[in-house]
Amino acid sequence: MDGQVNETYLTLDGHVKLHKYKYLYFVVTLTVYIFIVTSNLTIVYLIWVHKNLHEPMYIFIAALLLNSVVFSTNIYPKLLLDFLSEKQVISYPACYLQFFLYYFLGASEFSLLAAMAYDRYVSICKPLQYATIMRRSTVSIYLSLAWIVPACLIAVMVILSANIKLCKFNINGILCNNSIYSLHCVDSKAQTVFGAVVLVLTLLFPLLFIVFTYTRIFIISYGSSKEVRKKAAHTCMPHLLVLISFSCLCAFDVIIVRLGSNFTKVVRLIMTLQAVLYHPLFNPIIYGLKMKEISKQLRRLFPQAKVINY
Repeated sequence: MDGQVNETYLTLDGHVKLHKYKYLYFVVTLTVYIFIVTSNLTIVYLIWVHKNLHEPMYIFIAALLLNSVVFSTNIYPKLLLDFLSEKQVISYPACYLQFFLYYFLGASEFSLLAAMAYDRYVSICKPLQYATIMRRSTVSIYLSLAWIVPACLIAVMVILSANIKLCKFNINGILCNNSIYSLHCVDSKAQTVFGAVVLVLTLLFPLLFIVFTYTRIFIISYGSSKEVRKKAAHTCMPHLLVLISFSCLCAFDVIIVRLGSNFTKVVRLIMTLQAVLYHPLFNPIIYGLKMKEISKQLRRLFPQAKVINY
């Protein structure tokens, strides 16, 4: 590319043997993307059409699954286009848009998981006050905050870094994540400080709140009746599994960015695919199998399919 193009476009340099396996990559990725969209939206549809699922817990689940669909749509169509293109490039503004959506949706997922943890805490530990506390207006406020606050914080991060001069134009990966910072000529102190603040507000605080909430749930349910313990295990386990899955996604993202230069291109590609593949697939499977009411509606929708309910 000439100098003028280099000022506008970035090269995604993380693909491995793309010319040899591009059709295999395309078919596999397209299949995964279709499954992610259909499986997540199927459960969202069931929650939307069945009034018995119009409870805060299921509304938060629907929001989480919609997050997965948008998160995947931010990544997979561009990947599919790159697999069939001669040059894997992305414009600088489009790269920051992908960066914004990637981290905004990731941060909002932690916020939604925190809201779900609070919902389970009220349901199990304060059942008589549940209807008063978890009103429809309250749920709407939690959902709005879970999306608006992370969007504003990540938008400021983009604004702080978008005008910094670039000295490199090759991204050592297949998508625009924090590795975009390695392209900057100089490190911005304001960007670094604000990035740490965003990390604390969007990841550390929600994670500590989730751990504290579930710890309280298990302590209170342990000293209660067998039925309360069973309810706690049945409703909290899917959320905990999703939290663990998403925490692994975040860990892979940090490892890729911080230690990526120590890995071969193949290892970096595998780790990146794990960061964007498992979690969007994992969510609908967990909620479809583990949530009794959702599993029941799935069996009605697909009577020939055997939906296992553990």
